Amino acid sequence: MERLEAALEKARESRRNVLQNEGPEPRERRPAAPVAAELWSSLKEFKISSRAARRHRLAALAAGGQSGSYDLLRSRTMRLMQENQWKSLAVTSPNSGCGKTTVCANLAFSLARQSDVRILVLDFDFRRPALNRALSQRPSSSLYEVFQGKVRAEDHFIRYGDNLAFGLNTRPLANSAELLQSKATHERIKRLADRFKPDFLLFDVPPMLASDDHVGFLPHVDCAMLVGAAESTTMTQLDICEKELAELTNVLGLVLNKCRFPEESSTYSYEYA
Repeated sequence: MERLEAALEKARESRRNVLQNEGPEPRERRPAAPVAAELWSSLKEFKISSRAARRHRLAALAAGGQSGSYDLLRSRTMRLMQENQWKSLAVTSPNSGCGKTTVCANLAFSLARQSDVRILVLDFDFRRPALNRALSQRPSSSLYEVFQGKVRAEDHFIRYGDNLAFGLNTRPLANSAELLQSKATHERIKRLADRFKPDFLLFDVPPMLASDDHVGFLPHVDCAMLVGAAESTTMTQLDICEKELAELTNVLGLVLNKCRFPEESSTYSYEYA
């Protein structure tokens, strides 16, 4: 009996030594997630004709001429965001018709002429999406479907050039406030930022006086830009919205849009909407 127990113990010891020498069992290898550069290059690329650019007032597509005002806005935006280490910017307005979508698109195109940065622009005005029309695009899916988990981001985003991508909508969304304010949406935004690693993440956000969509969303962005329309937006509206913005996030600045400057009184002569 003693001999049998000794033999069993010897066998156990031998087995332990073999396992120690072999080490842990190898785990099944999973394919590595694509790096940001690969994701960007995989996005569907689109072009904008010069005729469409003129029709939708995309002055910042090319340097010079009418792009001067947007380039100045770009430089100031980049300086302030980089100084404060801000990555995400919401572009909003007191009410509709101020031209916030056009300002957002032109700012993105101006930023994209800096070849060393990546810009991702998301149309979060789910009630009245307009960025798709401004870019003359008809996406096959809507951006909100990405945040509903129905469509993959890499299958939805479209790319202009090498460093500018857009998420667009095809039609309005009924429960936009619930989606914008949901925890799942904010978590998906973080995951998108981690995967695509944009240097600047721009959101076209609904007008502040039109709905409550912005209330639960703006606290999750680093800063916001308020766009008002000259001769249309009142000082009272700007004051109310600027104070509310300051309570929700950092105020990057105020853009007075649709201004007319005579050539003799300004470096640039422009009108944009």
